[in-house]
Amino acid sequence: MPPPDRPDEAGRFAFDGLDRVLHEKKRLGILTSLLAHRDGLVFNELKELCTLTDGNLNRHLAALQEDGLVEIWKGMNGRRPQTLVRLTTVGRERFLGYLGLLEGIVHDALSAAEAAPAPQKGVGLNPA
Repeated sequence: MPPPDRPDEAGRFAFDGLDRVLHEKKRLGILTSLLAHRDGLVFNELKELCTLTDGNLNRHLAALQEDGLVEIWKGMNGRRPQTLVRLTTVGRERFLGYLGLLEGIVHDALSAAEAAPAPQKGVGLNPA
């Protein structure tokens, strides 16, 4: 229960708005790469930018595609098969909203750190 002088503190740092599909580290890299390349990226370029293996990138792309965040186009470049990946309109909007949420979290953390008094030693507790 929050102290009576701070009723708005309950759940302040629970971060319930974090989206597990977007928040995974490698997916953040994939989505950021695609956001920076509006026309999309060829599979091997995306793989290199995010330092992923073929299988790992395929697994993450499948999760992102299932949620409607990316679209995958298959075709040929001469005689070689080629896969193009790009953000969907919904994926772009959702990711930009998510980045705004993360920005708010960083702002809250920095504000809390600046407002917090320096820790005091010897308040009746011993280091563990």
